[in-house]
Amino acid sequence: MIRLVTFIICIFLFQSTYAQTPAKPSSAEIFNSIKKLQVLGSVLYVAAHPDDENTRMISYFSNHKHYHTTYLSLTRGDGGQNLIGSEISDLLGLIRTQELIAARKLDGGNQLFSRARDFGYSKHSDETMEIWNKDEVLSDVVWAIRKTRPDIIINRFDHRTPGSTHGHHTASAILAEDAMAISGDASVYPQQLDHVTPWSPSRLFFNTHWWFYGSREKFEEADKSKLASVDIGVFYPLKGQSNNEIAAASRSMHKSQGFGSTGSRGSEIEYAEILQGSQPQNDPMDGINTTWSRLNGGDKVAFLLKDIEQSFDLENPAASIPELMKAYEAILTLENDGFWVPLKLAELKDVIYHCGGLFVEAVAGDFSAAPGGNLQMDVEAISRLSDGIKLLEFGIKGTNLDTSLVLDMGVNQGYSWKFNLNLHEDLPFSGPYWLKEEGTLGMFDVQDQTLRGLPESPPALSLDYTLEISGHQLNHSTPVVHKMNDPVKGEVYRPFEISPRAYLNFTDDLYVFASQTPRPIQVLVIANTKDLDGTVKIAAAKGWEVEPRQHEISLDAKGEETLVEFMVLPPADPSEENLSLVFEFADGSTSDQAVTFVKYDHIPVQTILKPAEAKVVKLDLHITGRTIGYLMGAGDDIPSYLEQIGYDVHLLEDADFTNAGLEKYDAIVTGIRAYNTNDRIGFQQAKLLEYVEAGGTLVVQYNTSRGLKTENIGPFPLSLSRDRVTVEEAPVRILAPDHPVVNIPNKITEGDFEGWVQERGLYFADEWDEQYTPILSSNDPGEPPRDGGLLVANYGKGTYIYCGYSWFRQLPAGVPGAYRILANLISNGKHAEP
Repeated sequence: MIRLVTFIICIFLFQSTYAQTPAKPSSAEIFNSIKKLQVLGSVLYVAAHPDDENTRMISYFSNHKHYHTTYLSLTRGDGGQNLIGSEISDLLGLIRTQELIAARKLDGGNQLFSRARDFGYSKHSDETMEIWNKDEVLSDVVWAIRKTRPDIIINRFDHRTPGSTHGHHTASAILAEDAMAISGDASVYPQQLDHVTPWSPSRLFFNTHWWFYGSREKFEEADKSKLASVDIGVFYPLKGQSNNEIAAASRSMHKSQGFGSTGSRGSEIEYAEILQGSQPQNDPMDGINTTWSRLNGGDKVAFLLKDIEQSFDLENPAASIPELMKAYEAILTLENDGFWVPLKLAELKDVIYHCGGLFVEAVAGDFSAAPGGNLQMDVEAISRLSDGIKLLEFGIKGTNLDTSLVLDMGVNQGYSWKFNLNLHEDLPFSGPYWLKEEGTLGMFDVQDQTLRGLPESPPALSLDYTLEISGHQLNHSTPVVHKMNDPVKGEVYRPFEISPRAYLNFTDDLYVFASQTPRPIQVLVIANTKDLDGTVKIAAAKGWEVEPRQHEISLDAKGEETLVEFMVLPPADPSEENLSLVFEFADGSTSDQAVTFVKYDHIPVQTILKPAEAKVVKLDLHITGRTIGYLMGAGDDIPSYLEQIGYDVHLLEDADFTNAGLEKYDAIVTGIRAYNTNDRIGFQQAKLLEYVEAGGTLVVQYNTSRGLKTENIGPFPLSLSRDRVTVEEAPVRILAPDHPVVNIPNKITEGDFEGWVQERGLYFADEWDEQYTPILSSNDPGEPPRDGGLLVANYGKGTYIYCGYSWFRQLPAGVPGAYRILANLISNGKHAEP
């Protein structure tokens, strides 16, 4: 049973502290924690993506009702768009994962995930279930139910509306309903029962809203007999905020999605439709016992905690420690139910810790170290409010630190130790656990059952220590971190990581060759240890020649780096292959890992290790026109890929928007969502259309139909829609086979639409002036043709092009046809023979 207790505590405690600034709660926050200790109710909120969750309800259940409230997001949002940078796919999923963790830190909820991948927009839940592997995701939902033991489950979406909304949304609701029916059955997914026990929630709800009814008027007229309601507009005097203000701050953490939100004040009703279980009188938890009396003998604990609440001194929280210890002793006498007892013990230990003004921290001298290496470590401990606490021992598993002592910690007397640690050779590398194996289009591969669902990987190293309070030994753990003092930001924390002795990074993930001309490829070698000596070797792909095949490396200091160069000669014919690197150390051992750091101010630095590989593509490609002006939008890497195939790309700034400044460009391309994100686009658009009228070519990539900064996105009327083609293999028909954009300088055929990733395109036009010529048509199965994905219009002496086809996904994936088609669009105004 001890193993089960420890496992459950780890699930819910490390996620809110790892890689974050340490919690330093005020007395008011401690007081709220004491109130939460008295509530034994659990809520599981289920949806499909980061940003799907209703933060108002999560905050209400967590902060007002003090329930253990968890958001289960089936995916990490890796198939979405990114408004703050160019990261897509797995890197975007990593950003959105951390944004969810940060959101829960604000609204008080907990965060879990399934292994399902966000593979992009899906129009039907049947398709979603097939790509996801329904049984595997269902097992993860059951796992979440058994781990959190919710009294109620609340779905964000309606399981009864397949095909009417995002397939992931409907699938999340269907899976929650299916999981509720089987999670209490011990014969279902029995392998989970080594860690959890079967559990059957009491009720299942759908968190409905007026928009599901089509309008506020229709909702007012609807039958509400099956709806439970809660007023989530409460005000928290101890926080100085309304529930909706907290929820808005939480939702605003979804920065990569552009979901900044302004808080509101005053009464606001949320509705939940009962789907399974008994109809509540009003509140979704009506009639469900959420007190200590749900545990045999728990009344004594409830009495003690209530007395502590009533006598709590905001000016002297340490005065409550003796009574808190009595409550701790009382919980220890209860029969361990495998959930509430270990969870409340963990919560109570945290309250005791903070009442004593305790602060214990282990700070590594660097943010990373290699297995078998050395690490400078500073340990700090202080009890700022209580003199009745002893520090008995501390240590770090995976190192040689294991210290026993009997230290009577005086009030506000700081203690510190410095260590030079030896790291064990068998320590695993850090990194997101769900990215360590290849996986499939729809699923991450996570074999370890105990990792499934966790928001992030456990800390690389943790300081484990034991306190003695009132004769009881309390075990605690805190992640080892790295911190520094930034001249602008001040104290900055960063996760500590275990990494290889050497990083091997191609300077690009993709190299595109438009001709057979040899090209140098650079490799960055970074030492993660001192005295790095060895050889970096490159493995040539079939049909590709590389010289030289290796470089000798000698670096003296950790963090030192060097660039080496390999000359690559592509084959004559089109080809797609991979180059790979390996570092061979002097002792014969090897390393083959590349590193990527994701850095944004609103989340901790994220480190991703992956095999040191790069894709190389030889294209059958011709281009005309060389100089391109590129107006950035939400963020993409298209300029760098255009440069690889021979274009001279200049990023446009305000000063360029003069007739003389623009006329030097053979074509101008606007980045994705430029008309949604660029506040200057109204002024710039007038100049862009003048450029076209004078003979230039303007290629406008996709923009969303909502939130346009100017309605005048084209020279003639053009209406954007939410139409998209999500099946990347959907047939594409050429509507205007004689048009230059499909003939010059590259002849476009059906073969150019092979090998696409995630989708064909999105936010196609659905209405347009007769001056536009639709070039391509495509559609998802069972849908009408979508002809508004590529529109071309002559305007004055030049050419205007609107394109919803997703170059921002295809070019980084090295899709040959995407390069050929985009080159034709850019070259359209030149009409030069190849």
